[in-house]
Amino acid sequence: MGILEVLFPFFIFPVIYASNDCRFSFCGSNSIIIRFPFQLEDEQNPYCGYPGFNLICTNNSRAVLKLPYSGVFYVRNINYLTQKIQVYDPDDCLPKRLLSLNVSGSPFIHTFTRNYTFLSCPFLKAGSQYIPIDCLSNSTHFVLAVPSMNLPNPLPTSCYVITSLFVPVAGPEQQYGGSFKGELSEDLLLTWDTPDCRYCESQEQLCGFDLNDNNQLSCFSYQTGASQQGIQIFRIITLCIAEPAAIFAIVMACCVCYKDRLAIIRNNAIARSAPATISPAPQIVTTTGLDESTIESYEKVVLGESKRVPGPNDGCCWICLSEYNSKDTVRCIPECQHCFHADCIDEWLRMNPTCPVCRNSPSPLQLTSLDP
Repeated sequence: MGILEVLFPFFIFPVIYASNDCRFSFCGSNSIIIRFPFQLEDEQNPYCGYPGFNLICTNNSRAVLKLPYSGVFYVRNINYLTQKIQVYDPDDCLPKRLLSLNVSGSPFIHTFTRNYTFLSCPFLKAGSQYIPIDCLSNSTHFVLAVPSMNLPNPLPTSCYVITSLFVPVAGPEQQYGGSFKGELSEDLLLTWDTPDCRYCESQEQLCGFDLNDNNQLSCFSYQTGASQQGIQIFRIITLCIAEPAAIFAIVMACCVCYKDRLAIIRNNAIARSAPATISPAPQIVTTTGLDESTIESYEKVVLGESKRVPGPNDGCCWICLSEYNSKDTVRCIPECQHCFHADCIDEWLRMNPTCPVCRNSPSPLQLTSLDP
């Protein structure tokens, strides 16, 4: 009974704390962080997510966004600072999804659109204004997309218009004659206005419902979120390890109770007859960051004009929260491939031996060569 009295608080505490705990979740091969206003559908909590921001994590670790009138999309990335979510078609045919895209009934909107005309032709037309849609074409006809302002008049021989519609694009209208070919092959970028958590994110704080007024949003310190995540990990360890260990300990205690009593008596007798000894003072181990040679072993990359950062990263540095620009120098941690401004991560690693995003301890292995 003494063992049960000692271990009982460890089992009841996680259940009590869970009622007020909004934890982070991770899903996907690039470790997408899912937090307010998003939450996983199987972890429904009215205080931990905003209506309409439910995600699904599939068995193959894919984060899925389901739009009421347009079906499911896989999530590539979520930028909580700029309030943008980057999604793509599971069948890798985004133009087909764009033909019937309808974001109504969801909190998401597309910021920029461009009018495109889709043509069906018996042959593949050449020219920079024609964008071939391979996933909609077959051996007898080709589907092409043309910015409506570049649509030739008259139409090419034997070609006819399938439809004309406004298609979501990543940026504002380009000049006449510009290159449009990448717009229909890139991911779909959506944004949201409500809830507006950009102020909290810009202050390096978390956003969520006010504990005293569930209709208002408040900012919470990042340390609070990290503490909750640490307690969540402690709860998992407690339930998965401590409970079976406690049961095993009780059984073993009953079996060896008599033997332990004899051992105590024998040890007391030895202690009375043995001379007193002084135990050495325990050594205090301090934890510091990484040495300069290890930090310098992580490869640095100079960003090109595309400002594309390699690995599972978004468009801004998670330490200083500044957007990446061309010719910025970034350094990537080899274990998790999270990248940051070189100056920011160097200063961090001198004081902390872990990645500031996933908290994994990096190893001094070199990264493979990355193309900016």
